[in-house]
Amino acid sequence: MGLTVLMNAGPWLPVPPPGYGGIENVVATLVPELRRLGVRVVLASTGDATLPVDELLSVFPDGQFGALQRPYNQVCGISQAHLFGVVRALRERDDIDLVHDHVEAVGLAVLAAMGPDGGPALHTLHWDLGKHPDLYGCLDGGDRVRVNGVSAAQLGRAPRALRDHSVGHVHLATPLAVHAARRPPVRKSGHQVILGRITPGKGQHVGARLAHRAGFDLVLAGPVGPYRRPEELAAAGPEAGQNPDVRYWREQVAPLVDGDRVRWIGTVAGAARDDLVAAARASLFPLCWEEPGGTAVIESLALGTPVLAIGRGCLPELVEHGRTGLLADDEEGLADLVWQVGDLDERECRREAGSRFTPTIMAERYVELYERVRDSAAGPATAPALR
Repeated sequence: MGLTVLMNAGPWLPVPPPGYGGIENVVATLVPELRRLGVRVVLASTGDATLPVDELLSVFPDGQFGALQRPYNQVCGISQAHLFGVVRALRERDDIDLVHDHVEAVGLAVLAAMGPDGGPALHTLHWDLGKHPDLYGCLDGGDRVRVNGVSAAQLGRAPRALRDHSVGHVHLATPLAVHAARRPPVRKSGHQVILGRITPGKGQHVGARLAHRAGFDLVLAGPVGPYRRPEELAAAGPEAGQNPDVRYWREQVAPLVDGDRVRWIGTVAGAARDDLVAAARASLFPLCWEEPGGTAVIESLALGTPVLAIGRGCLPELVEHGRTGLLADDEEGLADLVWQVGDLDERECRREAGSRFTPTIMAERYVELYERVRDSAAGPATAPALR
């Protein structure tokens, strides 16, 4: 199709990331399919990114995620430095047809502030849109800068100015969904799993409390702040307590982790992650926030493991209650459903993933949005970036 897209993944982790990395994993899933569809991709990431692309643009030699535990005034220039490199590339070259941006807040603000010289841009919203009200409430990217969500529920809670710039939503995808229906069944063990970063919104403390109460084994798999393994966190100095996820772990989760009923195994990736999830009776999502995208949800379905969740955010869009999972209104409701989830058919989970959440489906949808954004940007010049 002759389209060149600058894919801005940000400065925090390489693409693909070494284990957990929500946005970077989304980019790593999307880019190969875009290239298969004929899109030329210039990836703006860190210098140690290994994803095959047509060109790599980097400001930092490696990921800066570890810096996020430091005070804001020590790290606030990292995203800006990365975006400066993106802006410089846009101004110095004429082969970029569109920017697909994934950098929270700063990416959208910079691209909108560039005005008509910035060219068409699509900014994907991966997070809770209740954040950044001063930015989202007054955004004006004109006809040039558009946004998309990762679920309809997410966009439904967006401020009016942000919805006015939306071109719709695109559900996330996983390579595990490709031919998922053909995957042979896996022998289930007795455990349930919570896969993802340990942070208050994911509700690991609720899951751990429920495991002790209902009497099932629970495995927590994911990093705590920048610490990927239990021994790394144990060896961390006093500065680790500055990270809010570390404080959450120490104050609300760790007291419930006994190494028997509830275990934390740190970050798992690749085959180890897939085996852990595929063997689980259920993937547990005791959410304490409005989940915007749900990568771990669709990965679980692709691996034939039903979802047991509080039905907040995008969960009702991704999970069919009684078929691919069970959804409750609160912790009490989850307790009532714990022992029913084993009655669900794993084949239905895999069929659903294969029909809805493959990388090809996601990439084709994004190509449609790219064309809409380009057509919109071809209209009359617009007013300044911020009202």
